[in-house]
Amino acid sequence: MTQPATTIDLVDTDPAELPVDAVVIGLHSAGPDGGEPLIASGAESVTAAFDGRLTSTLVLLGATGAAGEVTKLATLGTVTAPLVVAVGLGAEPTGAAPAPEVLRRAAGTAVRALAGSATVALALPLPDDEAAPDAVRAVAEGALLGAYRFAGYKTKPQPGRRSPVGAVRVVVPDAADAAVAAEARRAPVVAAAVARTRDWVNTAPNELRPPAFADAVAAAATEAGLEVEVLDFEALQAGGYGGIVAVGQGSEAKPRFVRLAYTPEAAAEGAKRVALVGKGITFDTGGISIKPAQGMWEMKSDMAGAAAVAATMLAVAALKPAVPVTGYLCIAENMPSGSAYRPGDVITMFGGKRVEVLNTDAEGRMVLADGIGRACADGCDYLFETSTLTGGQVVALGKRIAGVMGTPEVCERVKAAGEAVGEPAWPMPLPDDVRKGMDSDIADITQVAQGMDRGGHMLQGGLFLREFVAEGVGWAHIDIAGPSYHSGEPTGYWSKGGTGVPVRTLLALVDDVAANG
Repeated sequence: MTQPATTIDLVDTDPAELPVDAVVIGLHSAGPDGGEPLIASGAESVTAAFDGRLTSTLVLLGATGAAGEVTKLATLGTVTAPLVVAVGLGAEPTGAAPAPEVLRRAAGTAVRALAGSATVALALPLPDDEAAPDAVRAVAEGALLGAYRFAGYKTKPQPGRRSPVGAVRVVVPDAADAAVAAEARRAPVVAAAVARTRDWVNTAPNELRPPAFADAVAAAATEAGLEVEVLDFEALQAGGYGGIVAVGQGSEAKPRFVRLAYTPEAAAEGAKRVALVGKGITFDTGGISIKPAQGMWEMKSDMAGAAAVAATMLAVAALKPAVPVTGYLCIAENMPSGSAYRPGDVITMFGGKRVEVLNTDAEGRMVLADGIGRACADGCDYLFETSTLTGGQVVALGKRIAGVMGTPEVCERVKAAGEAVGEPAWPMPLPDDVRKGMDSDIADITQVAQGMDRGGHMLQGGLFLREFVAEGVGWAHIDIAGPSYHSGEPTGYWSKGGTGVPVRTLLALVDDVAANG
């Protein structure tokens, strides 16, 4: 699997003596009673080298310790590094080290601000107890994700554009600690998966139409040692994948279905089988129910779910968990044409259920239903599906929190996994009254509520997908319409564009199933 351009390693050397371009330290904001900001632990030797004047000097430069703030100070030989950089951590936590997500965002912010540097040391506050591995994971991931930059398509060099930091050294109490060292080895694999997702999401849609996307995934998966199956348009028709065929038939770039399978060499007896299903609409015009022109360009990101599943599978191949994992990518381009599917069509889905189409812009659930049906037919114990499914998710939960629907216990596991990795998710209900509005007079179910009722729009998507999950399968639908794409300026370890959500959540869920069944 391709590794990030930025490398990372652990050191337990005095940060004041490290031969690097910059040393990053943490700075807490002043308490409720006022006073100066407080330099965080981990930077004691750097503070001592300034003879107690470091805090006051940072304050003169405008530092407050607010989360995300970066203040640079030339050391003039006071320490070995020519630059000390204070990154804001917010208020000092009571009796504990900062939360992993605070460290992850601080590391990402600092490394991005230091683009152009060859080597940077991160002397951030880390616990020296059983919480140390989680903290090191957060710092390492944040640093690598903060260094990400999409290559783009510009034909001329950009003035002032600097290369990402070449190497990051994380200062830890004991670099030989086995658990901490394992996290440093894991972080580049996870960061590479997130970066791969971001790259696919950021790619121009004319360069990533369904055949090209499927080919790119298949090539990467084959190289990683995964089992690969790709179904083209004719195979989808023959196999009864009515939803994918219907959505993709309006485009000259015909749909694809990709199955990626990982089988551990030594799976534990009775190991649970995990299925990951992702929506891969490489561009969504809305089809016959065409979208407004404003903002439609962002629909190049409508394949973020499939990109996350594919990249997660690549990371699984490298990390080798002790459970079998299979990924299913439902790839199509939703275009209006003389061959496009229409409102009023009745589509026979994989498995035989019939759906009355009321809105061709609700295409994601159509392709996902086929993927879910195939995953259940193959056999799985847990099914995690992720998609940029509804604008209702953004309305309800905003741009950072994913909506989760499905088996209540599984949804709680998704929520816990998301909280642990910094990709928050919130369980939502699946009400019977909303499902009743999706009863069809002529088919088994309508694809959206009758009368185009947008009440409970996010919930309608979850209720529709539930119809295709086999009995006894624990499942969760993760709606990432908001969190998968960041249209604002870079923040924390998020760059502008694709975010890579929910790759880290999916990997945490695989680990959870491997450990706990």
